[in-house]
Amino acid sequence: MEIRNRNQQIPFTTKDGSTIRSLLDRSNAPVRNQSLAEASLPAGAKIERHYHRVSEEFYYITAGRGLMEVDSIEREVSPGDAILIPPGAWHQIHATDSLEFLCCCAPPYAHDDTYFL
Repeated sequence: MEIRNRNQQIPFTTKDGSTIRSLLDRSNAPVRNQSLAEASLPAGAKIERHYHRVSEEFYYITAGRGLMEVDSIEREVSPGDAILIPPGAWHQIHATDSLEFLCCCAPPYAHDDTYFL
């Protein structure tokens, strides 16, 4: 059994500019097929538009509000919303209020699988 406490994980900035805290991933557990992280963006901030060639990603909004764009389709998001980001889909999230969300990637998140314009 592997258990990691959120408060013992050190936040870091990803290649797209978001601040995340890895909850379970290859850096802190014997993870093979997925990763789970908590992300936060202050009001007015947004991640850089990007895509992942390999990873399928889910965002789950836990606090705040934002605008989510996936392949040029934009929607407002708020707590309780789960967003599917398929591999290869360009995406970006903009925090209209301070935003907190969970990110799940399969296979696990990797800087090498993050691509920009």
